[in-house]
Amino acid sequence: MVVMIGMGGLSTDLGHAYICYRELQASTDAAALAGAYEMASSTATTSSVQTAVSNFSSTTGGANANPNLPSTQLTTTLKCLTSVPIPCTATSTANNALQVTQTVKVPTYFIRALSIFGVKAAQNMTLKATSTVAMRGASNAPYNIAIVIDTTASMGQSDTDASCNNKRITCALQGVRTLLQSLTPCAGSTKAQGCPAFDQVSLFTYPNIEADTAKQNGTCPGSPKVMSYSVPGAGATWVATDFSSKNPTYQLTPYTNDYSSTWSYGSALSTSSQVAVDSGAKSGCSGLQTPGGVQTYFAGAIYAAQSSLIAAQASHSGSVNAMIILSDGDANSSSINGASHNPKGNNNVIYGSLDNLCQQAIAAAQAATAAGTQVYSIAYGAASSGCSTDVSGPQKGISPCSTMRQLASSAGNFYSDATASANKGQCTSTSNPNLTLNNIFHQITYNFTVPRLLPNNAQ
Repeated sequence: MVVMIGMGGLSTDLGHAYICYRELQASTDAAALAGAYEMASSTATTSSVQTAVSNFSSTTGGANANPNLPSTQLTTTLKCLTSVPIPCTATSTANNALQVTQTVKVPTYFIRALSIFGVKAAQNMTLKATSTVAMRGASNAPYNIAIVIDTTASMGQSDTDASCNNKRITCALQGVRTLLQSLTPCAGSTKAQGCPAFDQVSLFTYPNIEADTAKQNGTCPGSPKVMSYSVPGAGATWVATDFSSKNPTYQLTPYTNDYSSTWSYGSALSTSSQVAVDSGAKSGCSGLQTPGGVQTYFAGAIYAAQSSLIAAQASHSGSVNAMIILSDGDANSSSINGASHNPKGNNNVIYGSLDNLCQQAIAAAQAATAAGTQVYSIAYGAASSGCSTDVSGPQKGISPCSTMRQLASSAGNFYSDATASANKGQCTSTSNPNLTLNNIFHQITYNFTVPRLLPNNAQ
């Protein structure tokens, strides 16, 4: 009878313990992944990461609390791992991974019954589960990314803030290069020219330039020909840019994945890629020019970028669309093709008119969001007053800062370099405060990715 009870008890209690262990491991994975998501936040701290882990753990009050796992003990350790391709210095916690361990004592039910026969039997079994997770930085879905950069004359001015201390366009392009190096050019295992694209990028600027001078941005020095702003149809089907024509274009490069010199994540940028050279990747070449001359209007550039994204997505299976808009947000141009003022007494926001230019840009970005595009906006030196043409409409008197905030698909998608010397401190992002342009572009690329589980012995 002792042998029979022992065998039955061993099978039952070990089976129960195995089920409890699987529940504990699943809970530990969930808690670690929750912490890894929090690590990618620009406001993350060690404390906030530990709280996120606890909220999804099996400890009392955790989302995965379980009567099978009583009095679970939890430990969380933030780590900086060399095997994770995210620089720890670019994160708010100075770490790029974390390790979570949960320990619990599970009572036995049958084995302990052997004590009535004088057998010293275990009253419980100690279970331990560990999970190691890299913060967001593992690729999720392939992306089509339209980067819309302000190249008006104001971007040629100096930003004397310590994080820039150069021309504003130079610092903005450094951020673009940071983004490009954080993308994955090739799908699958092939890492060579002609590989299937994973993340592909197209560069847009405003004002318009003559299409056959688009490549002038990549020469040293270049001289792209500025034209008055065009008004591409809102929601119109994309017509591929003919870069040999003299038509106005906001697009400077087709969608491409040739930005990496080795066709892999994190490598130096290619000096033969136009999108990389336009971003200043070639020594001696400054990249995008800022000739100015027609002031600012960016609703047309947003509509053009969105229609191009729809076309790119149709030919890129399983891809997701994202648009990044960098500007000071102050639209004020009178050089818009075919534009006139609204009829007297008409307070509507009419696309292509000379009135309510900032509100036109908001409408364009919101249309992109409604179509499924993730819109990220970066306010660079945005002021708390301006938008001089917005004298009517539902947001009469709107500020450039508010314009940039409303371009973003969500509060978390709005960023601001609040320390820029132009209009310093006038525009801040509650969700993403105190970030330099480089950190902003790093943060955006984290949003393109998800955390991933690692071996517990990852270095």
